[in-house]
Amino acid sequence: MPVKIRLQRHGKKGKPFYWIVAADARAKRDGKYLEKLGIYNPNVNPAQIELDVDGAVQWLNNGAQPTDTARAILSYKGALLKKHLAGGVTKGALTEEQAEAKFNAWLEEKAAKVQAKADGLSKADADAKAKALEAEKAVNEARIAAATPVVEEEVAEETEASNEEE
Repeated sequence: MPVKIRLQRHGKKGKPFYWIVAADARAKRDGKYLEKLGIYNPNVNPAQIELDVDGAVQWLNNGAQPTDTARAILSYKGALLKKHLAGGVTKGALTEEQAEAKFNAWLEEKAAKVQAKADGLSKADADAKAKALEAEKAVNEARIAAATPVVEEEVAEETEASNEEE
């Protein structure tokens, strides 16, 4: 039975939400699956991905083939690296502790990159809000400046009219 690691679509129209599943390759896209490995929500920035890395590595070691998108997600979360390191352990090139240390170092580095991206996005959002506020203030000041001479002329005309009546 050929097994694929693939995405199973959920959510409503225009708001996709995916489950990452191990399924028989002959099953329908949203049909029967063998095991749910995680979730993928592309609707937020950065995308939300929760993955059972150990379960994914187990399926990969048993011969499951990921689809292109699932492969990208597995690579992003480190499942493919963990499989690679596990292969090194079985061949004797690494010890279990060395492989675990390399994987944890990679996870920390990846977390730092993701946090930097999130900080950059929040900073860009704050800058955009500040620019919008400055532009709005400039428009309001221009509107007030344009209205001020008109108001002064009306006051002057009213003063002249009242002087003429006296």
